Amino acid sequence: METFFQQIINGLVLGSMYALVALGYTMVYGIINLINFAHGEVLMVGALTSWTVVTLLADSGLPGWLMMLISLIAAIIVCAALNFTIEKLAYRPLRSAPRLAPLITAMGMSLLLQTIAMIIWKPNPKPYPLLLPTDPIDLGGPVISVTQCLILGLTAVILASLMYLVNRTKLGRAMRATAENPRVAALMGVRPDMVISATFIIGAALAAVAGVMWAANYGTVQHSMGFLPGLKAFTAAVLGGIGNLAGAVVGGILLGLVEAIGAGYLGDLTGGVLGSHYADIFAFVALILVLTLRPAGLLGERVADRA
Repeated sequence: METFFQQIINGLVLGSMYALVALGYTMVYGIINLINFAHGEVLMVGALTSWTVVTLLADSGLPGWLMMLISLIAAIIVCAALNFTIEKLAYRPLRSAPRLAPLITAMGMSLLLQTIAMIIWKPNPKPYPLLLPTDPIDLGGPVISVTQCLILGLTAVILASLMYLVNRTKLGRAMRATAENPRVAALMGVRPDMVISATFIIGAALAAVAGVMWAANYGTVQHSMGFLPGLKAFTAAVLGGIGNLAGAVVGGILLGLVEAIGAGYLGDLTGGVLGSHYADIFAFVALILVLTLRPAGLLGERVADRA
């Protein structure tokens, strides 16, 4: 039973990181019906930027939490600028093109960012320094680290902030109007290009936070680290209901739980034939089952009908 509760904690932490990235996917899709497959690489750039800043500050004598905060701010700035540039140069000219064109462009951008990162930071994995206290917090058997507590707390705060932004602010109203009909929104004084750029910037900030938390939790960074989290986060967004903020979080948490529990018991269930590194089987089987029974996702797809 202790193993079960430990895997629940691990699943919640993993799912929270998936949810942070899935929120970026679902916001962009909700506005312009585009799957930004380069989003995982934005996470990777955020993690590597944070590693660079932390490495530069290693001899500064600053406390670990302050170095992480500085590196997180730097990662958010770099990722926001990167995603803004990607949207303006790669996606904006293709808004009126057939839907396949921006999809292929997104895949190409993903490979391009991986190659550029490999050139800048080299292909070898790099250890991410331990910046927060490493002593585990005992929960009566299962344990949780300070970094994992931070991940869970950040996910809850970010989701609440995004829900407030979308439903209660002027920018949120502009986002909803642009999603429904960008031409009519423009006639009402909304600037669709600015709204779409803001959405990409917010998504990049979420990916940067996820990248730094991923690096801090697993202790390593490299140029290819964004592919699998990006794929899993897209799966989580579809699982919960693409375009639905709460659905992205629910899908991410559920995917993390299924993967963690599967990793904990997969060896026993298969008599040792399959190890924990085959845990992805559970995640994608769960996706197939949910989409077979409920194609719109668990909480339903929320994409405005365009007039």
